[in-house]
Amino acid sequence: MMKENSYIPVSKVARASKFVGTGFKVGSNYLKYSIKKIANPDLDKEQLHEDNAKDIYESLAILKGSALKVTQMLSMDRGLLPRAYRDTFAMAQYSAPPLSGPLVVKTFQSEFGQSPSVLFDAFDIKASYAASIGQVHIAQKYGKKLAVKIQYPGVANSIHADLKMVKPIALAMFSLNEKDVDRYMKEVECKLIEETNYEQEMQYANQITNAFKDFNGIVFPNYYPELSTQKILTMDWLNGMHLRDFLESNPSQEIKNLVGQRLWDFYEYQIHEMRMVHADPHPGNFLIQEDGTLGIIDFGCVKVIPDSFYVPYFTLLDTSVLKEKEKAMKIFEDLEFIHPTDSKQEKNEYFDLFTSMIELLARPFQSNQFDFANSSYMNEIYQMAEELKENEKIRHSKHARGSQHGLYINRTYFGLYTLLHELGSTIQIKKELA
Repeated sequence: MMKENSYIPVSKVARASKFVGTGFKVGSNYLKYSIKKIANPDLDKEQLHEDNAKDIYESLAILKGSALKVTQMLSMDRGLLPRAYRDTFAMAQYSAPPLSGPLVVKTFQSEFGQSPSVLFDAFDIKASYAASIGQVHIAQKYGKKLAVKIQYPGVANSIHADLKMVKPIALAMFSLNEKDVDRYMKEVECKLIEETNYEQEMQYANQITNAFKDFNGIVFPNYYPELSTQKILTMDWLNGMHLRDFLESNPSQEIKNLVGQRLWDFYEYQIHEMRMVHADPHPGNFLIQEDGTLGIIDFGCVKVIPDSFYVPYFTLLDTSVLKEKEKAMKIFEDLEFIHPTDSKQEKNEYFDLFTSMIELLARPFQSNQFDFANSSYMNEIYQMAEELKENEKIRHSKHARGSQHGLYINRTYFGLYTLLHELGSTIQIKKELA
């Protein structure tokens, strides 16, 4: 486990200073790269990416909160970042530096007026997992093993300022469209504010848990409101392995298909029956048992899907609609892929571009069964993401392209596809659920 943090900067000045210091480090890395490039014109940027990723992650790991959460999200977007960034930022999922013991006790004193050793029969002061918003400790009470999630100090109050400081870094380093980033940051800010309210998370968790009570092989923790506040959340400890450990245990293809099917059914039922979704599908939020039982945790990021978005978006899953250009064009306008002020030529160009994108992403839904182990399909997705990132028309568009509601839905499906690919699962797409 990484070195503990005994201090987290919480004031705007202290956090801004840390961002500025990170900027100087990144600038120094670029200077060193430029000098080396003069001596060796064939030098690639891999070492530069590794140095930048390390410096950025180490700084944001100290700041924690929304700044670190964004790196976690970016680590899942394989088409957006070079590999060095993805691999380093992925540590934010469950291997960030934890809070020190005194800071943990201080948080309990602030929330409950007493230390964790008084509240619980036993409490491990060292964190078992540490991520971007909070960390998890093992405790004992009611004769049960419990997981206690503790939010880092100052996270909720720093969201807006942190995202403002992250934005110029994202624009400068990843060549993104500023209008797309503005929309992205606005939606992320709204979800992060929700994610720092553990009482809201418990409500979402109970709602989804109740909806899945009759599903086989999917389990959820029970939550304890009397041991929870907005900044501390207590639940049952779920046994199981994270995805990497599960795969290293050499499970059979049958079990991998079973786990993948349960993941698929979990998401399909939420989206189509509940019109809401657990929108944070990174490996740290799933615990897998040897028999294929799937444990699901962390309901801080739940996206409620409005009908105004759901209907046009999921109409496109039947890609035959795209052959009716007039009808499809109207759907694209509803989803804000195309804007009324676009010229006729621009509308046709964007129509062709987004038609290709949708045909690719909706491909699994066109058959009864789909093999997500197929590397060529995932490579097509990564290549498409790279092409969209480099597309000059999108990068310099006067408008953000795509509804803000699509940000978390697209991210959810991308994360799900990635998980299923890593599992190597073959999925039954069209089947009765439960």
